[in-house]
Amino acid sequence: MPDVLLQAPSDPAEQCWTRTEIQQQPETLRQTQALLSAQRGDIEAFVAPLLARPDLRIVLTGAGTSAFIGECLAPWLSRVLARSVEAIATTDIVSAPDLHLRRSEPTLLVSFGRSGSSPESVAAADLVDARVDAAYHLIVTCNADGELGQRRGDNIHVLVLPEATHDRAFAMTSSFSAMMFAALSIFEGIGALEGRADAIADAVQRMLTQVSPFVADLAEKKFDRVVYLGSGVFKGLAREAALKLMELSDGAVATAFDTPLGFRHGPKTFITERTLAVVFLSNDPLTRRYDLDLLEELRRDGRSGAVVAISAQQDDGAEICADMPGACDADLLFPYIVPAQLFGLQVSFSLGLTPDQPNASGTVNRVVQGVRIHSA
Repeated sequence: MPDVLLQAPSDPAEQCWTRTEIQQQPETLRQTQALLSAQRGDIEAFVAPLLARPDLRIVLTGAGTSAFIGECLAPWLSRVLARSVEAIATTDIVSAPDLHLRRSEPTLLVSFGRSGSSPESVAAADLVDARVDAAYHLIVTCNADGELGQRRGDNIHVLVLPEATHDRAFAMTSSFSAMMFAALSIFEGIGALEGRADAIADAVQRMLTQVSPFVADLAEKKFDRVVYLGSGVFKGLAREAALKLMELSDGAVATAFDTPLGFRHGPKTFITERTLAVVFLSNDPLTRRYDLDLLEELRRDGRSGAVVAISAQQDDGAEICADMPGACDADLLFPYIVPAQLFGLQVSFSLGLTPDQPNASGTVNRVVQGVRIHSA
């Protein structure tokens, strides 16, 4: 695998967990599917009776990157399950529970948590128990010892992912992809994902191997603004990509996200000659047309520092290709996030930061601190 990007310029021998955790994703995705297959009986025994209820409300939740898992998956799972699946961040539930919780509506809260100990994650689960008469919890976490990981009850199923997914670095990378994959597999069908897991992991590996020199060159251009654009499931991914760069640059690079159609309605003023615009191209034929329209427009405008397309198809002139022309958009979430993770890592190095803890001031932390939970 090329080391153009994956070596820290200052000290290649120094351990960098961010780099390791980005690189390990093909393996952690395979490990996650193996774990799900081994626990399939228990998982389906909990989930299947709930999905048989036509009145069940499904809420995907988490904070920060964990919330963006829900934003990626909610539109896709709504289609797969033929029911409404909502993404509501724990930070929204905790701050305004009356707006988000309905006592009479049976609710499955799907909680994502790398540590499982963020105050809002714990408080959101408590609020659902207190304010919903029929409350159920599917907890997907990377930490068996976290507060979510330790919850027990007849209405709770806890899935603890392989230890390697419990990212040590500040920015979530393999924890994000593993938790997202776990939820996709559970709700689409663990058996169904068994047939796609290797193709997804192989695509992630190809992206890691092939994209490094290109992304390293991009980082050398010293963009001071970056916008990620995606439709459908890729709107949530665009938000995660923007956060990764913001975190790993310690805010030195301004970031934004939007949909290709929404971008024209004012946010396009974000573009300057020092802006990088990245477009995630959908494989859905209709959605893709809108994505390509904006991509063509951005290139025709000639106002941005660079425009980069990430695609699954070889025939559209995209700078980065996952080479999965027949894949559904949900499967593309995993290889598509890799260039954004790698770009954030390289920008962090180029700024002289420590990617594992880019915020030297300590005003933000790996597990959020300083949150006071108030009673209603």
